[in-house]
Formats: sequence, structure tokens, C-alpha cells
Amino acid sequence: MKNINLKNIDTEKRNSNSKGLDLKSTVEVLKTINNEDKKIAIAIEKEINVIANIIDLIFEKSLKTNGRLFYVGAGSSGRIGVLDASEMLPTYGVGDKIFGIMAGGDKALRLPIEGAEDNEQLVIDDLKSFNFNKNDSVIAIGASGRTPYCISAIKYAKAIGALAIGLSMTSNSEFKQHTEHAIEIVSGPEVVTGSTRMKSGTATKMVVNMISTTLMIKLGKVYDNLMVDLKATNEKLVSRTIGIVREITNVEDEQKIRTTLEQSSWDCKLAIVMLSKNLNVEEAKKQLEINNNVLRKVIN
Repeated sequence: MKNINLKNIDTEKRNSNSKGLDLKSTVEVLKTINNEDKKIAIAIEKEINVIANIIDLIFEKSLKTNGRLFYVGAGSSGRIGVLDASEMLPTYGVGDKIFGIMAGGDKALRLPIEGAEDNEQLVIDDLKSFNFNKNDSVIAIGASGRTPYCISAIKYAKAIGALAIGLSMTSNSEFKQHTEHAIEIVSGPEVVTGSTRMKSGTATKMVVNMISTTLMIKLGKVYDNLMVDLKATNEKLVSRTIGIVREITNVEDEQKIRTTLEQSSWDCKLAIVMLSKNLNVEEAKKQLEINNNVLRKVIN
């Protein structure tokens, strides 16, 4: 078995602020966790320009055309990537642009799969199953920045001409040795030493939220601060869709909004164009098509 030196990985260091944790009261434990969590947004703020540059690269290289973005990871990192990707369809109506791949497959979302994160060939097979190609981008996520599964994804992506990005929660990560496009959030030692589902996981969630949300905005999936391409798949989202249409069109007649949404097959953006421009379904579709499906260009 390979000997791994964890001493220089920030997420594996002892946190002096949480020593004696097992002797603390419930409130003291919670305050310790909370005080450490407060540091995460500040750590991310330091890397905003790096994150912005990478978002622009992903957009131009992949999402602006026919390419896709893949998150790959193991353990908590992989689960967070899968979670973020899975939210794109209900929130933004996008099911074919952002994907999450987990070392060990879907079963690993609930159960640890022995050896999966150390299997370098596994991620290549996983990416190939999606026909991963040079137009795509991959973000390898690993708190320690050393996961073999993730490093292999970076190497494979670079080998075929795809954009390869590393996202880790430690400085001077191994990811950075394999790609110049690396995001390193120094979230600091965990409250429970090495438990990277905590601060590292929270930091990862915040960063992938930033990346995917900004990409969706750039794709025209947001008007003002409203999600105009959401899918009304439950009662809450039906109500939200009606509210968004009302908010943008200033139409107060809910039955009129519902009728228009039914005519548009509950396409929020399409219904907004129909009501704001007094167009039928086909005319509204045409207006969106010639404006790259960007609502602001149509109604302005």
C-alpha cells in the first residue's frame, strides 16, 4: 500500500481552536463549529478572481457551445458535485450541461466503496461513458487535492484537449502540479481533525454553487434575480412559476397566467414573452430563438 504523507495538507492539520472538544458542553461545541465556519466565506473571498477566470474559461470553452461541465470526486467532494449538478434541471431547466460523477458510482452516494478513490482507470471509464470530449470541461474536486481518481481525471482531460480544473481546500495541492487551472480555498484545519465533510465540504458547496449559478446566469437562465427557466415539477414550483411570470409581466390575473403557462407547456420564459409582447406560442418561440433564448434581449 502506498505511503501517504498528510503533514503538508491543510485539511489534515490539528485545529488548536477545537482541542479538548470532547470535554466541551453542547453549546461550546456548537460555538466552536460556528466560529470555524465563519472563516470559510473569507477564505473563498480571497480566491474570487481565480474563480471568476475559471468560470469564464468554462463558459467560453464548453457551455457557450455544445460542451459540458463535469464535476468528479470521491467521498464528500464527489457527493457535493453530484448534488450541485442534479439541481440544474429543476432550477434552470438544464439537464445536459452539468454532470456529477462519483467515484464508485451512484451506490457510493450512500455507501463507501472500497478503493474507488484510488482507482485511476475508473474515472477514465466513467468519463468515457459520457462520451467526454475536447469540448467539455472537468472540475476535479478533492479537499486534500491529492485524490488519485481526481488527478487521473485532470490528466485524461488534458490528454484529449479538454479543460481540466482542480478544486481543493489546501494550498500547494497536487492538483496544481497537473493543471494551471486550480482553485485552492484554504478553509483551514477541521474542527474534528481530517473530517473534511465539515469546513471543506461547506467551502466546496459554496464554490460549486458560485460556479454553476454564474454559468446559468451567463446562459440567460436568470432574468434580474429570477429563475426564468425553472421546471414546475411540484406544487411549490408551480406557485413559484406563476409568481415569476406575475412579477416580470405585471399581470395580476392568475387565471390568465395559468392559461398562458398551459399554452406554453409551463415554459416560464415562453409565457413571459407571450404576455409581455402579446404574442402566440410560435411567435414567442421565434423571438426567443433569434435572441439566443435570452429573455432580457426579447422584452427590452
